[in-house]
Amino acid sequence: MYDAFMPAIIDALESDACYLALKARDARFDGSFFVAVTSTGIYCRPVCRVKTPRRENIRFYQHAAEAEAAGFRPCLRCRPELAPRAASWSTEDASRILALQAARLMDEPDAWRHVASTDTAEAPSGGGLMTRIARKLGVSDRHLRRIFETHFGVSPLQYQQTRRLLAAKQLIADTQLPMAQVAWSSGFASVRRFNDAFARHYGLNPSSLRRAKSAPDGQSISVRLGWRPPYDVDAMLGFLRFRAIPGMEQVVDGEFMRTLRLEQGERTRVGWLRVRFDKDRAQAVLTASDSLAAALPTLINRVRAALDLDADPIAIHAALHTAFPSSDGVRVPGTLDGFELAVRAVLGQQITVAAARTLGKRLVAAFGDPIETPVAGVDHLFPTPAALAAATGDELGRLGITRQRQAALHALARAVLAGRIALHPGVDVAATCADLRTLPGIGDWTAQYIALRALRWPDAFPAGDVALQKALGVNSAHAAVLAAERWRPWRGYSVLRLWHAMERSTST
Repeated sequence: MYDAFMPAIIDALESDACYLALKARDARFDGSFFVAVTSTGIYCRPVCRVKTPRRENIRFYQHAAEAEAAGFRPCLRCRPELAPRAASWSTEDASRILALQAARLMDEPDAWRHVASTDTAEAPSGGGLMTRIARKLGVSDRHLRRIFETHFGVSPLQYQQTRRLLAAKQLIADTQLPMAQVAWSSGFASVRRFNDAFARHYGLNPSSLRRAKSAPDGQSISVRLGWRPPYDVDAMLGFLRFRAIPGMEQVVDGEFMRTLRLEQGERTRVGWLRVRFDKDRAQAVLTASDSLAAALPTLINRVRAALDLDADPIAIHAALHTAFPSSDGVRVPGTLDGFELAVRAVLGQQITVAAARTLGKRLVAAFGDPIETPVAGVDHLFPTPAALAAATGDELGRLGITRQRQAALHALARAVLAGRIALHPGVDVAATCADLRTLPGIGDWTAQYIALRALRWPDAFPAGDVALQKALGVNSAHAAVLAAERWRPWRGYSVLRLWHAMERSTST
């Protein structure tokens, strides 16, 4: 009944359409908007199971930060912090893309500490952080703040403050981390500022949100991460299983496990993680070693991107369903580490996935640091940029890596170490791809593949991919680009659907 209103919800937050979606408790709209109830002062997700409020008592907001800026508090039942994030890229509006890039950079918990000393209501919008982000994006901070407020309805500081508070709320509810560690992990300069922010915005003492749990076992912590259905869990696990590098990752019994190194400023944290998919609740259950606990907000961000939990299936469906009617839930796997993904892309040039996995296994065994985990055979970290930059040609050659790829790996590692290339969401995609193509041994296919998975650019299109051309029934990159023009700005999702269709056809 309400399907006809989908574009209105996506484009204009049309209130009647939102109310129909709310009454249906449709999980496809989870995180696309929030429902604020004037009679209670609470805002909820559209999937909240409480009795539907009367229409005249409801206001709709596109972002949680807008609801909080209007004076509403998050629901303790549906927990807005668990909702998928709303960031539709189905636009050719340059200013909106700029605002979304800024939001992606601000979503990184490492950035939250830049405003830790200016987290009062009187602080200027974003402090020095927005200046740094504006410089990265090549615009003035004044212009970026104006565009941000136009598209998000709140100032950068209000947006970031909501992100920090909701992250803290999740850590309090789902873990037994000490409050001081929750405050620091969420970007607050002190427990006092943390408590003050909660009292001012939520009218609560943080400890009142802590759920009764048994004491932590010192081994792991678990949190839940929501997605919008449909989500093809089997396709995601199949993709990860086919490419899993022995020694550092594996997929067994529907669970994905791997080791991980997280860089946080001057600090490096290492550990392991496991992800289990709860299809009935449309949630991924993330379990991580306690060594990663202090970096949990960063880890959550990385896992959400790696599993594409924030995809907008309605917008993607509108562009791709006609061509791929049986692939609505196929997502684009990202990565937990941009440098790692780029290295794997280089290793996979012009060889099969199985051969690339073999090279990855040798590389991890030779240059990856050992680590203890609960799973036998998952016991190494991926090599650091410094380790690969220092690797000699003879050492790499003994692994079966050709001289051309050796040159590419050395150049890539040195560029990342020097800070000349950043490989994470929010960077300027065109400029980063151009910089990648200047490196020896890296062409357009590799740059586009990195843009697709590491930079999270939904319109990335590695047209030179032979399997992609075969699936499209063409024999050149130019013809592939022309064939995929109708799927803009979601060509990246068409790539995964084409690959998925090819894999299904060869397995039957």
